[in-house]
Amino acid sequence: MKTRRREKRAGKFGLAIFLIAACAYSNGAAAQGSTKTWRCGSTYSDRPCEGGKAVKVDDPRSDADRRAAEAGAKSNSAQADKMERSRLSLEKAAYDRDRQAAREARSAALAERRMALSEQQARERATKAAGDPRKSTMSFSSGGSGGKSAGDAPAKKKKRKPRDSDAG
Repeated sequence: MKTRRREKRAGKFGLAIFLIAACAYSNGAAAQGSTKTWRCGSTYSDRPCEGGKAVKVDDPRSDADRRAAEAGAKSNSAQADKMERSRLSLEKAAYDRDRQAAREARSAALAERRMALSEQQARERATKAAGDPRKSTMSFSSGGSGGKSAGDAPAKKKKRKPRDSDAG
């Protein structure tokens, strides 16, 4: 008994949906045929406006013309996508080249700074060395080669062996 009620209810529900859809379709079709498009300045509207003019918007082209236009639009879109990919790859290559050139320029500038710093340090060492008096390795004040100079270290004294008195 309950299944029969459900079937009746489902049938009524389906009929109601069908009638609503048919009504919506017929209203849409009727409205589409009688709708006018109005140009109001630089915009378009489906309602008349002050100073607006009715515009005919029917497409007079044949189906073949529409298909050809759609095919042309698809072709143009595909070509535009291909050109965009090409442009993006060229931009990426240019970006990579610029990054590499900047890296090399930084490296060269750093090497140049290091070179300048080492040259400056070498000049400072040379200036300091030129200002210091040189130490002489030999003293020319005493006449012999056995003379001691001011810069020599003191000589160590040799130990003498004690003489034995028995050796006689």
